[in-house]
Amino acid sequence: MVSVYDVPAGELIERLAEKLKGMKEIQPPEWAKFVKTGPHAERPPQQRDWWYIRCASILRRVYVDGPVGVGRLRTWYGGRKNFGHAPEHHVDAGGAIIRKALQQLESAGLVQKAKNGGRTITSKGQSLLEKTASELVPRTKQEKKAKAEKKEKKETKKEAKKETKKKTTKTSSKSTKTKKSTKKSTKKK
Repeated sequence: MVSVYDVPAGELIERLAEKLKGMKEIQPPEWAKFVKTGPHAERPPQQRDWWYIRCASILRRVYVDGPVGVGRLRTWYGGRKNFGHAPEHHVDAGGAIIRKALQQLESAGLVQKAKNGGRTITSKGQSLLEKTASELVPRTKQEKKAKAEKKEKKETKKEAKKETKKKTTKTSSKSTKTKKSTKKSTKKK
């Protein structure tokens, strides 16, 4: 069976975001149009569906790191803040976005609160992630197959070129040998 680790994270998150758009529990809040993702960001996100992408990314992070809390996710989604002439430093992301996304994922039944704190993935969330990952695998297998076929074609072309070069060098070396032998025979006389 295919796991989340077997497919590229970017493709998985994009496909998962499309599926999350269909769930009624996951909706961007009213303030999502105006808010930055943290103090390190200069502007709000430019993508219209950034909320679904962030929710999908958080769901994947909970699957990979689980049990994980808001503090750890803030560190993950943080970035370098520009302090002007002073050196840049890491700053944690805003917690409201992550907290609200986790609450929505929890209401959808994809994430649950852990006993020791933080959130863990539910069986429903795990199956959603693994099904999405398995949808991506056939495409990557087809791409690998196509690449292998192209590689084989290139190798056969190279081999054919080498054979023609060998044939031409053999014929040219024979002709030079005959010329040399005729020259030697004429010198002796």
